[in-house]
Amino acid sequence: MTTTEPRRDGRGRPRDPEADAAILRAAVDLLAERGADQTSIEAIARRAGVTKVTVYRRWRSKEELLAQAIETARADLPHVADTEGSLPEVIERLLPRWGEMLAEPRFRALSARLLAAGAGHPALLEAYRKHHLLPRRERAREIMVRAQRDGHLSPAADPDVLADMMEGAVICKLLLSPGPLDPDEITAYLRALITQAGFSLPGGPVRGAGEPGGEPGGGVAGGGVEL
Repeated sequence: MTTTEPRRDGRGRPRDPEADAAILRAAVDLLAERGADQTSIEAIARRAGVTKVTVYRRWRSKEELLAQAIETARADLPHVADTEGSLPEVIERLLPRWGEMLAEPRFRALSARLLAAGAGHPALLEAYRKHHLLPRRERAREIMVRAQRDGHLSPAADPDVLADMMEGAVICKLLLSPGPLDPDEITAYLRALITQAGFSLPGGPVRGAGEPGGEPGGGVAGGGVEL
């Protein structure tokens, strides 16, 4: 889910939403194909069929555009807060959809391109972190705190550490696994990861891993999955 709007300066004509969508699609495709170094505003405008001026009216820099384009590519990841039901049941229901999305080759390519941009394009990582990652992590933290209050997650768990653990594990699975990923395999991996982190899912133990007398079982953070 996109957490920031593109630049909107002046009172001119209303923006064309089709141009917005074409620019974001072009940016995602070029980033996945070429990486940040070889993706320019000129190339994005050419692929989208618009002028450079049209792009710069909406985004101040290539980094801001690419950051929003990556987040737009995540739009199909279902969000726990947008789904009705008890938290453990919602997570169990959404796991297959998360697995399908994370196994997509383009999603893996974008994740790799974003991390690879860190050394040469720190502004891209900073824009993505500030405008998209941090707000998403804050939502995930609120959900984990609520889960602790409702007895689905150990009160001893640190939500921020859980978020780091989940993000690192998902990134490792996506980027270091050889060959194509199977959606069912990713779904099973996410379920195991969530339960090992201490979050209770339907049919599993409620007591968190590491809690006195508890068994390894159930947790969710805001990494590759969308809380």
